[in-house]
Amino acid sequence: MKCPYCGYQDSKVIDSRSADDDEKIRRRRECIQCRKRFTTYEAVEYIPLMVIKRDNSREAFSREKLCSGILRACEKRPVPMQSIEEMVNRIERKIQNSFDREVTSDIIGEYAMEELKKTDEVAYVRFASVYRQFKDINTFMDELNKLLHSD
Repeated sequence: MKCPYCGYQDSKVIDSRSADDDEKIRRRRECIQCRKRFTTYEAVEYIPLMVIKRDNSREAFSREKLCSGILRACEKRPVPMQSIEEMVNRIERKIQNSFDREVTSDIIGEYAMEELKKTDEVAYVRFASVYRQFKDINTFMDELNKLLHSD
């Protein structure tokens, strides 16, 4: 690590500790040449995830957008905010672990439906009706029948 005072290329680490809720590591260093001390921070570099939408356009993955869709489905339902946060965390982790840099919106929607189905069936049907864009009452009833017979 280059010294900010004299520009020397070598330093030694004197102390390390976590910072920002374990998201970063704070290191106190000492320059080998001028003996002055300075602080550096080390953090994981996240590669932005791109979402391929149905019209083949691309946009950056938005945790907030996912959360608002799930919130809308859970509106006026007995689903605690903590459960919604945990669902979003699981979906985001699944996406980060399964895909390199791009994921389709269809896959994100399927993951959201899986989580909602385990949490609240009414919220699941609400989300599915928007996500799957039911054309008529028959396709809606088909989805309800699948839900009834999956148990």
